[in-house]
Amino acid sequence: MPRMTPTPRATAVRRAVAGDAKRLTRLVRGSRAYGGPYAAMVAGYRVGPDYIESHRVFVAVDTGDPAGRVLGFYSLVLAPPELDLLFVADGSQGHGIGRLLVEHMKSQARAAGLDRVRVVSHPPAEGFYRSVGALLTGTVSANPPAVAWDRPELEFPIA
Repeated sequence: MPRMTPTPRATAVRRAVAGDAKRLTRLVRGSRAYGGPYAAMVAGYRVGPDYIESHRVFVAVDTGDPAGRVLGFYSLVLAPPELDLLFVADGSQGHGIGRLLVEHMKSQARAAGLDRVRVVSHPPAEGFYRSVGALLTGTVSANPPAVAWDRPELEFPIA
């Protein structure tokens, strides 16, 4: 079978609004990255309107879709500085959406005067974070029953 080459999409990043809550929750709960032993971590997870209104949540949308389909999103917490969430829809992975969101997050962090942003990674996502400039700083120990595995702790230096 021939290798598929990702095609560019017309993508924009915008601030999330309360009305995005259900779509973001579905994106988190439906993520294949959280299948198998990781499923319990997101089974009851909810990105509520209150979370969106009280955090810096941004979504990548397909501008070619009349409904503005959400391709991915992230949440940046300023104090202490942390990338709290970053998800890319399964069908949108490999198209540069994650990189776009990370670059946007870095620009938001820079504008807020931050010099670094911490991320506690889902273990399978560590390679992605390293590929976009995060540096491994340690390991966060498991916290059963919610999180039954150790997770890599990384940091984005913000220039």
